[in-house]
Amino acid sequence: MACATIADMSASVPLPVPPMLTNSVVDFLRRHLPFSQMDEAHLRLMATRAQLAYFPAGTSLLGPGDGPPQRFFVVQRGGVNLRDGSAARPDQSGVQLQTGDCFPLSALIEHGAVVHEHVAAGDTFCYEFERALFDTLLRESSLFAAYCTQRLAYMLQESRRQIHARAAEDALDQHSMGSLLGALVRRAPITCAPDATVRDALTLMQKHRIGAVMVIDGTGSVVGIFTERDVLDRVALGNTGLDILLGHVMTPAPLCLDENASAFDAALLMVRHGIRHVPVTRAGRLIGLVSERDLFALQRAGLRDIHRAIAGADTIDTLVAAATGVRHLTRNLLVQGMGVEQLTQLIVALNDQLVARAIALVTQAAALDDIEFCWIALGSEGRQEQTISSDQDNAIVFAAHDSAHADALRARLLPVAMQINQALSRLGFPLCQGDIMAGNPLWCLSLAEWQSRFGQWLRNPSPQALLNAAIFFDFRALHGSTGLADTLRTWLEAEACSQQGFLRMLAANAVASAPPLNFFGTLSASARIDLKAQGARPFIDAARVLALAHGIGATHTAQRLRASALHAGTAGEAEAMVEAFHFIQMLRLMRQCKALDDGGPPNQIEVASLNELDRRILNEALRQAGKLQTRLRLDYAL
Repeated sequence: MACATIADMSASVPLPVPPMLTNSVVDFLRRHLPFSQMDEAHLRLMATRAQLAYFPAGTSLLGPGDGPPQRFFVVQRGGVNLRDGSAARPDQSGVQLQTGDCFPLSALIEHGAVVHEHVAAGDTFCYEFERALFDTLLRESSLFAAYCTQRLAYMLQESRRQIHARAAEDALDQHSMGSLLGALVRRAPITCAPDATVRDALTLMQKHRIGAVMVIDGTGSVVGIFTERDVLDRVALGNTGLDILLGHVMTPAPLCLDENASAFDAALLMVRHGIRHVPVTRAGRLIGLVSERDLFALQRAGLRDIHRAIAGADTIDTLVAAATGVRHLTRNLLVQGMGVEQLTQLIVALNDQLVARAIALVTQAAALDDIEFCWIALGSEGRQEQTISSDQDNAIVFAAHDSAHADALRARLLPVAMQINQALSRLGFPLCQGDIMAGNPLWCLSLAEWQSRFGQWLRNPSPQALLNAAIFFDFRALHGSTGLADTLRTWLEAEACSQQGFLRMLAANAVASAPPLNFFGTLSASARIDLKAQGARPFIDAARVLALAHGIGATHTAQRLRASALHAGTAGEAEAMVEAFHFIQMLRLMRQCKALDDGGPPNQIEVASLNELDRRILNEALRQAGKLQTRLRLDYAL
């Protein structure tokens, strides 16, 4: 390892930092992860042990031949390239380690040599620390240890923290959707026995100014809930009188959550079941009640309002207003730092309700009750990965006795399917430019016809067949006779895993487009990236191959990666890839929210527009995509 001190460029011993400059070292460390989150005492210790070394351009700091490193570096100025030994020249545009980056983490933890040659990109200064200090920090600082062992996850957590902090400036008392329900319970539950009267319950509700009372039995177990809605539906409209027992008019066996469930879990429960209150329990005993108002106090469009608007809509025009509420809610939750996996689940749950209601409104006058059919979602909707700008990808599978019967049923279904496609377009789901929609006769097929069509693609993997597989094989049931879709999924799982030629071609297609990283594995600061095609797509395509190869029925990319990792015994590696995929999806959602205002491309971003932390995470996320593609190349000898 060749290096030079500031005082003498030809010297090989780094220069200790003078005691009077230790404060400046601490200030420098505070500006960079993970040091910005570490204890003051540990930063002071680092400052007293720091040595400042200078490396001229092209100097090798570390290499595979140097053996296990005995020094820990933090880039103070300049940059460091990582080479595999084939590069002959340094290139400033390919800098991988920049100001504030620390290295070589893996080699120090594993007590092995570095894999790449570390070369100074231009004149570079680094703080150096003895290996013993690294070991001390690893042992004493949980934050430092977490960063070293789970660097990507740590940076993602910090990025989400910063997003949430920015949102908190406008909503200081808004709870994070990751908060535990136990922390949201504000008062002891107001309860009644089943043999109390409605009059008793209403008196309590008025006294405590609450919208619901819990009904518990003699053991303290929850047996029901009595809400303002019950008063309207079962008392006032039912003409039962106020002296009827609660046990006759309460909502029995309400859905409860444990205190360790998250606010998001409660929100999702409210969306899926159209409820407004969730009882919170501890070891099976009631401790309180969380309402929609508690979760979304600052939302202009609450979940309950949206759900009721969708369920009660009697025209497509009414649904249009509800769809606007869904997009508004999505934007608010995104800027508040809600996790993208949770947020997309919420978007999908609400959009599914919109689509199902639209289908019901269109079909109720079409006299199709004698036809057994299922509306299936494809593409991103089928994977439950819809974003704000996702267009329509859908189809129909129906039951038919033979080809003549199929033709007759298709003739009745197609006009209705076209009306549904147009209705969904009005709700904010653009028509598919490739006409992959249920209103196209090619994609309104009987179960037997779908099996035949899928079989042709599997046995004859032409470029068009591979393109179709990337869309249609991600199907899921959305409305109607879901058993038809389940049967088709079971059949596909069994067929696909035996078609090795098809899987190899699909894998080759999945690795054809590499992540937009330069020779040194980094993003150019001047790059413009399509987050869908160049960021998310490599994960999606690779996960599909792995799922089909292992007979995994899941369509969601994260679920596919996790399930396939169980087969390969690489759960830890898969989680890093899932985190990387979710970060790219979060950037897509943020860009799409801005595009609603500025009219720009919904999936494209300028790398220079990202802050330093998000640029580093995006770079690491794209490297994870590259690792996933490398796995496919090895598996299929590509």
